[in-house]
Amino acid sequence: MSKKKASEKEKEALEKYLLQFLNIEKVFPLLPGISNSDSVAGLMGLDASELNDLRSIFEENAKQAALELLKEDDVVDWVDQLPFRSTDIIVAFGDSSTDDLQGWFEILKHLLNITVPEADFTFINSGVSNNTTSEALRRMNRDVLSYEPDWVIVSLGVFDAQRLSFAPGRTLLPLSETWENLTTIEDAIGTVTENPPIWITPAPIIPGLLDEMELFEFELNDRDLAQIREVITGKKGFIVDPLGKRMGSPPEAWYYLSDGINPSLSGHANTVKELLRSLATSKVQNKD
Repeated sequence: MSKKKASEKEKEALEKYLLQFLNIEKVFPLLPGISNSDSVAGLMGLDASELNDLRSIFEENAKQAALELLKEDDVVDWVDQLPFRSTDIIVAFGDSSTDDLQGWFEILKHLLNITVPEADFTFINSGVSNNTTSEALRRMNRDVLSYEPDWVIVSLGVFDAQRLSFAPGRTLLPLSETWENLTTIEDAIGTVTENPPIWITPAPIIPGLLDEMELFEFELNDRDLAQIREVITGKKGFIVDPLGKRMGSPPEAWYYLSDGINPSLSGHANTVKELLRSLATSKVQNKD
């Protein structure tokens, strides 16, 4: 393995943007050596201790965000009304916002463990960054169904709506394929649990910021994302933020990272609040 170490500039980029999404253990779970922390860290030009220290920063950020949310009376009231049992297995099935080490699911995990008496939850983060619904569906048996979860929270669809820089006239996946994939995901969840799916709709984006990022060669627009939100709103279960307003209307840059797509810590906290509100106060949506 290469002994090249990350420069200070590269380490800064890892800490400020990249590392929270570089959970390669989930992308290549069968790769020989993937359980070796030295090997994983080496791929990023880090020592194992450096990687662990950086990841622990995001873990602490998520915990502190949970504690801040619990200072709000509404949040405390909603937690008391949640349908979860203290021994439930809860799987989050999603893309970058789920995979994020300081993302909404990590905040939710801390919040529930802090507040639920005798909490003995099993939390499975099955988010993989940049996944489309097709890519997620392909790994669903391994990453979701095999755990026989009590609850599945689905947060997918953003990357179906990519318009590649060399083919801007179409989305990466047609809306019909997104609909079919989400329907298959919905049906599959029904084979392992009687509890309804929980759907988190794609948040809107901040236009223009993505153009400044060298890492990406695609565009997103909220017109395409709104169509995906409409598809999700037609699903059975709990629908979180059906109109895509949780980041403000219009969305506020404070709630996003510099790419204008992925939520900041404050944006993730907004998603958790909307999730709690929906679970505590909304009726389960049934198909006609």
